[in-house]
Amino acid sequence: MILIENHPEKNIIRVQLRQNNVLKGLSESDMLELESHLVVVDGGKGEILLHQGVHEMEQYFILDGILKRVVTNQQAKEMILRFADERDMETSYAAWRLKTPAPYSIVCVSKARVAKLPLQQWAAFMDRHPQLKQTFEYEVMRLMSEIMAHTITLHLLDAPGRVHRFLRKHAELYDRIPKKELATYLNISAETLSRLKHQGKI
Repeated sequence: MILIENHPEKNIIRVQLRQNNVLKGLSESDMLELESHLVVVDGGKGEILLHQGVHEMEQYFILDGILKRVVTNQQAKEMILRFADERDMETSYAAWRLKTPAPYSIVCVSKARVAKLPLQQWAAFMDRHPQLKQTFEYEVMRLMSEIMAHTITLHLLDAPGRVHRFLRKHAELYDRIPKKELATYLNISAETLSRLKHQGKI
């Protein structure tokens, strides 16, 4: 973990941060203020950034790579709720505000780089920047709505329908996500996904 100011690639990281969907409206001085709280973390494939069930939570801005939000049950069966890539963010803000444990893990699907800070610091920063808070909370609600819509389609659509919906919504991620991970997200087997592709149905 390295503060942005001390990072050898700080200039690239600053450009990436300014492209983030939530942060792009910040002024230069506000961004510099935020940077003083951010540390840069490089995660390997499969590395867990946030463990399900913890109370200490952080806000993540994705600079490079892909993350997944995943719930694991007692039998270690996984359900992937969403994927997120560059310019996106990951958070457990709702759980933090409700003072409940993190309801899911945040895991690196690929090698990934994030800028992060404790949610307490992020909330304090947003309190000083009401427009940012409004943008961020809208994004949190949009993501929750998106996850709910995805969960409903797992029940309403057949396997080809689920794949087609993913391609329509997230075409840019299709070739970047391991097919085993994508199959888990769509609640189908990797074999079914492969068969649909070979049959020309997707």
